[in-house]
Amino acid sequence: MTWTPDLWGYLFIALAGFLATDLWRWLGVLAGRRLRDDSEMLQWVRGVATALVAAVVSKLIVFPTGVLEHSPLWLRVGSILFGALVFFATRQTPAAGIAAAIAFLASGLWWLGF
Repeated sequence: MTWTPDLWGYLFIALAGFLATDLWRWLGVLAGRRLRDDSEMLQWVRGVATALVAAVVSKLIVFPTGVLEHSPLWLRVGSILFGALVFFATRQTPAAGIAAAIAFLASGLWWLGF
């Protein structure tokens, strides 16, 4: 495999992406070693991370793109509710809730002919 100018562009993008994100993640890991698990700072970080995930999921439900854009709102909301129900029924197992929501949405899309 020879390196064409196009492949160098991909290598540059991968390197720039690594430096822009992973470098800061590793610095966060090193700085986070000093934090206690029950510290206020770590609780704040967890709260902000949870809020960001909730915001992204909410945006996907209310303002969907792609295939979801053509799906009915009741299906998108129903999949989240079903996933939450399974999450709490399985002693708050995230993988079970996520898998249930995806399965509900996929079956609904299949049933509606998407």
